[in-house]
Amino acid sequence: MDPSLLRERDAFRKKAMAQPAVEKKRPKPGSMSGRPPPKKKKPAWATAGQGQSSSSSLSGSAYNYKMMQGSSKYKFGVLAKIVNHMKTRHQQGDTFPLSIDEILDETSQLDVGSKQKMWLMNEALPNNPKIAMEDGGYVFKPPYHLRGRKDLLRLLNRHDQQGLGGIMWDDIVESLPNAEKSIKLLGDRVIIITRPDKKKVLFYNDKAFQLPIDEEFKELWHSSTVESLDEGKIEEYLRKQGITSMQDLSSKKFTPHQKKRPVRKGPRKFKKHNDHLATVLKDYSEDTNK
Repeated sequence: MDPSLLRERDAFRKKAMAQPAVEKKRPKPGSMSGRPPPKKKKPAWATAGQGQSSSSSLSGSAYNYKMMQGSSKYKFGVLAKIVNHMKTRHQQGDTFPLSIDEILDETSQLDVGSKQKMWLMNEALPNNPKIAMEDGGYVFKPPYHLRGRKDLLRLLNRHDQQGLGGIMWDDIVESLPNAEKSIKLLGDRVIIITRPDKKKVLFYNDKAFQLPIDEEFKELWHSSTVESLDEGKIEEYLRKQGITSMQDLSSKKFTPHQKKRPVRKGPRKFKKHNDHLATVLKDYSEDTNK
């Protein structure tokens, strides 16, 4: 071999040995070092924009459901506040209509968005049974249209004449401005009855049925007791006094009427067959006897 080539090979080996080299260790089969490093979580402010942009595609997710639920709760809260305010205005005697901007101003809800405002104007307020449209504005719609205590007295009288009974206290308070003051001024012309459920009902007090009765008759009425007597003893006592009572008060039993079958007259008729072959067939009974 050429000695010059040998010298070059030895020089190359020395140069390679002089350079430092780091050996990469191979991972063992059961070690954790071979797994890729875990991904870092993005901060909350970075994922918030992505959640808003993908809200339309993830409409069924729990996040969007909560957002929808919160928005509907906010809208109906605004509507409830408006209805209560309109009711209070009507009870105080302010019956003139208001625009949507005036209502939001009086209820301190000027921060309502444009979508909620359009929902109030187009759906919520027109379809609400407690709100009515009048002269381009909104007013409270009471159960009865009453302006004063005379209207209330006429309404109670009409209910009494038609046999409809009384009217609930809550309905009158909603319908009549300053209702409690008007009812006090009516005095004994109305009767207030409290039901077992603590709700009050107003009735018309018709004084035509208030007849003067002697105190002697009242004492006799209260002194006579029939609690220990049954119906048979009361009927017998009335019969002895020459007073007849109604008889046969028991309900009669209903017996269904049975229809009679029609009686047949004359012999029973049977249906004949092969009448169309009467001229074609021939009787051979005489020929067989021969």
